[in-house]
Amino acid sequence: MKYAENILETIGNTPLVKLHTITRSVDALVLAKVETFNPGNSVKDRMAVKMVEDAEADGRLKPGGTIIEGTSGNTGMGLALAAIVKGYKLICVISDKQSKEKIDILRAVGAEVVVCPTNVAPEDPRSYYSVSKRLAEEIPNSWYVNQYDNLSNTLAHYEQTGPEIWEQTDGKIDHFVVGVGTGGTISGVGKYLKEKNPEIKIWGIDTYGSVFKKYHETGEFDENEIYPYITEGIGEDILPANVDFDIIDGFTKVTDKDAAIYTRKLAREEGVFCGNSAGAAVKGLLQLKDHFKPGQVVVVLFHDSGTRYVGKMFNDDWMRDRGFMEEEVKHAGDLTSKSDTELITVRTEELVAHAIERMKQYNISQLPVLDANGFAGSLDESTLFKAYIDNKSVADLPVKAIMQPPFPVVKKSSSLDDVSRMINRENKAVLVELEDGRYGIITKHDIISAI
Repeated sequence: MKYAENILETIGNTPLVKLHTITRSVDALVLAKVETFNPGNSVKDRMAVKMVEDAEADGRLKPGGTIIEGTSGNTGMGLALAAIVKGYKLICVISDKQSKEKIDILRAVGAEVVVCPTNVAPEDPRSYYSVSKRLAEEIPNSWYVNQYDNLSNTLAHYEQTGPEIWEQTDGKIDHFVVGVGTGGTISGVGKYLKEKNPEIKIWGIDTYGSVFKKYHETGEFDENEIYPYITEGIGEDILPANVDFDIIDGFTKVTDKDAAIYTRKLAREEGVFCGNSAGAAVKGLLQLKDHFKPGQVVVVLFHDSGTRYVGKMFNDDWMRDRGFMEEEVKHAGDLTSKSDTELITVRTEELVAHAIERMKQYNISQLPVLDANGFAGSLDESTLFKAYIDNKSVADLPVKAIMQPPFPVVKKSSSLDDVSRMINRENKAVLVELEDGRYGIITKHDIISAI
């Protein structure tokens, strides 16, 4: 009989899959190393188990101990599998920008999850770096993994992922492309491949808001480059010990929008349902295509599964809210026709207090005002604020006492340029006439989101 002794023995030997449609503009053979076939559905299974086993070997991790790690979710999953099989407790410290799916999955496999704010400096006591270290100091018989500086991370890929890629390509690989976060994958695979053939080029995918690309090119750690970004799993605001910049031949940066769009393209054009960093890697590969020659072999690594991003990149509303949808917006109807939400209004005889409550309830800044004949006026935050300055009891007045002229009404076919010109200091929105007597509304925020 053939069977694995436990789930950890199924890690590795993931397939190499040829890409066709999404890379048709590339004059080379592009192969994807699809790491979602690992049991924890990510490349991080490899290094998570390696770090645990090395810590066991040298006594840092003792029987019955607690594993503590700051993670974007995938390393936590790999650690969870190891903890279950080997009998440890696991505490994962995760930033609040990570998808809900990642947090739910970690809890499903028995991890305790501590969520920390994203938009703080690494040294801030609230950061997930700082919280991880503090918990490791406070909890008896615990071990802080520190995947960023734990060199077992790189060693796992030097011993496993690199040799797999070399064997699967029969040594014909010319370029390796991968997103860089902790740096273990690019450094371990890159070191192995360059030892086999120094001519192989190693390319890192970075994101805007991260320091890697500029540091690699100039040696300068520029804090002005650090700001919040949406892409998960790649980029950093620190320089992890696992990033061996000498092995990397170059970086390219990919925007949050492009990473999200190409994540969806991978699923729809190649049937490869992978996560956000895979979309960034593919877009980065396309940005690097001038470095590839006909007949060469390019291997791009896909870190994790799309199941962890169902509520984000694979959700139309999430994409639309961030202006990431690939929709050509030319007319008023393009911004309003797809909405099935009824226009939120207020009546002339309702109290201003009712209007304020409605604005708060629906998180909106303006309201069309109706009477028996139709649109009779409008109300917005600036009108309310001015009215409050003049009269502290404004909430008890009828809406008609402070309303402004009604918002202009346009047809669905009206150009976005025409609509934009109608929105100004005096007029905060434009109404759009839709089917079946319905109306939509366009605000300055809607115009900006469509840019």
